[in-house]
Amino acid sequence: MTATRIAISICAILTAITMALAQDTEIVLSRESGPAAGSIKLTEIASGFNRPVYLTHAGDQSNRLFLLEQSGKIWILNDGARSAQPFLDVSRIISPAALGTGFTEQGLLGLAFHPEYATNGTFFVNFTDGNGDTVVVRYQVSESNPFLADVNNAQVIFRLAQPYSNHNGGHIDFGPDGYLYIALGDGGWANDPLGAGQNRGLLLGTILRIDVDGDRPYAIPPDNPFVDDPNAHDEIWAYGLRNVWRFSFDRLTGDLIFADVGQNQWEEINFQPADSPGGENYGWNVWEGNHIFAGGSAPNHVPPIFEYTRNMGCSVTGGYVYRGEAVPELQAAYIFGDYCSGRIWATWRDPDLNWQTQQIMNTDLAISSFGEDEAGELYVIDYDGSLYRFDPADT
Repeated sequence: MTATRIAISICAILTAITMALAQDTEIVLSRESGPAAGSIKLTEIASGFNRPVYLTHAGDQSNRLFLLEQSGKIWILNDGARSAQPFLDVSRIISPAALGTGFTEQGLLGLAFHPEYATNGTFFVNFTDGNGDTVVVRYQVSESNPFLADVNNAQVIFRLAQPYSNHNGGHIDFGPDGYLYIALGDGGWANDPLGAGQNRGLLLGTILRIDVDGDRPYAIPPDNPFVDDPNAHDEIWAYGLRNVWRFSFDRLTGDLIFADVGQNQWEEINFQPADSPGGENYGWNVWEGNHIFAGGSAPNHVPPIFEYTRNMGCSVTGGYVYRGEAVPELQAAYIFGDYCSGRIWATWRDPDLNWQTQQIMNTDLAISSFGEDEAGELYVIDYDGSLYRFDPADT
């Protein structure tokens, strides 16, 4: 292990300890077994949304929830009550397909609040525009109304032409390091016709890592893995991805876990430890899950920690490592699901730190996303319009 990697590892451990102390909780890294059958339930807390696709919080101690509709609106929820008007409405500038009734992967897809949002009022959204291109835009909250964004203070910080209408990725989030991470699909169609997954000369099929507090529109973190590689984009943090649909950072350890939607047979969950210097190759399209797809070379291939076949679902939706207090049975388990089958799984590390997985719920939901509130409590979104919270079954 290099000195740099050791330093990063120590930093990650210290960060995890600091976060745990701040929350007055034990750092639970493993479990003896999975969540007990029948120990949890889903409680509907809001409904009536149009294509809801994501839920998050602002980290400003307000305990508000922000819910995205793919059709362009962001709503604020206070104790389940929806705000009278949207926090932000970009429906006039997103892909028209997201405003119709047919299936589409375009529209408003991501939202991330700056780590210092409570003081600087800055947040970012990711959507596909009228041309179908991926756009990440910086916004400010209104100076006079914390329930409204200032639509006149928008700045495009990132734009990428999309060759097809699908596989846009769309998730954005800030890591524990304060940098903004952006998930981009391989560009679309089927079988990765552009060969984007293994081509670091393209931004497609990657997770990017950028510094939005440096030069405008953004700066490159100096420790990004490919800054000295003339054959790779400086922004790339990880590659070999088909279409990441939701990633998250464990709020105690800083580990990155994400779901990559498969092609024909295999859906997968991938893992990057907090002490990673980046640069991982997750295999697409040489590999699909743990199985050869197109074949060829995939240097430094990192296999998934879990995969499942199409007889269990058809589109994986990434979730979160549970770090809340209301549902102790879920502690230290990564919860994720499938959009098509409604199945929900838990993945965890056993005492030997080997990954184990079991199905914990079988729902009738079209699982478009999971979400976390400020306290670390967990939610799941039904694409048909409702929001549910994970609760103990005996409450």
